[in-house]
Amino acid sequence: MNRRDSLKALGLIAAGSGVLATACKNDKAKDATSVADADKLPGVQDFEHERNKQLQAEKFFTDHEMATITVLADIIIPKDETSGSASEAGVPDFIEFMVKDLPDNKIPMRGGLKWMDVQCQKRYGNAFIKCKEEDQLALIDEIAYPETAKPAMQQGVAFFALMRNFTASGFFTSEMGVKDIGYAGNRPGVWNGVPADVLKTYGFDTEAFFG
Repeated sequence: MNRRDSLKALGLIAAGSGVLATACKNDKAKDATSVADADKLPGVQDFEHERNKQLQAEKFFTDHEMATITVLADIIIPKDETSGSASEAGVPDFIEFMVKDLPDNKIPMRGGLKWMDVQCQKRYGNAFIKCKEEDQLALIDEIAYPETAKPAMQQGVAFFALMRNFTASGFFTSEMGVKDIGYAGNRPGVWNGVPADVLKTYGFDTEAFFG
């Protein structure tokens, strides 16, 4: 085999490998699609499902912001004897998704997280997540109660109210949160007919009626 034939053979092998690789890639894509479709929620339209997948693939918050959200969420709903904490229920990921789904919340959330860090830097010389727990709680106490908060803390008050709403929404719509409040959902009832004493009260004689 001369050099030209050798190159031709190598070219055919490469082309064949490319077709095979493409086929494998398509198979993997189909598998991934099948998995994604399997996660489709009941009652969700195809376009909604595709949008949800797109939003889940995007990343908005930085790692530092997500760490701050996690600490704040666990302060708002900590672990207790009944259930786990907000972060254990997946609340940080819920908040990440919600700000992408409702983009008007992006600036308020990012600005609020930055505000927390600036306040802590001024007071304690560190970012919020690196402060001692008592220092974190001291700042939160100043913004958690709108009625008593100082005018200078209003940006923090607005942010914490939004953060608290997101945290509660995420937790109490999670499996853990639903169990925490003891919600049983709709369950089929058992009907055994009208009680005998009620029938008797209204003068209905079952023996005479049914024989």
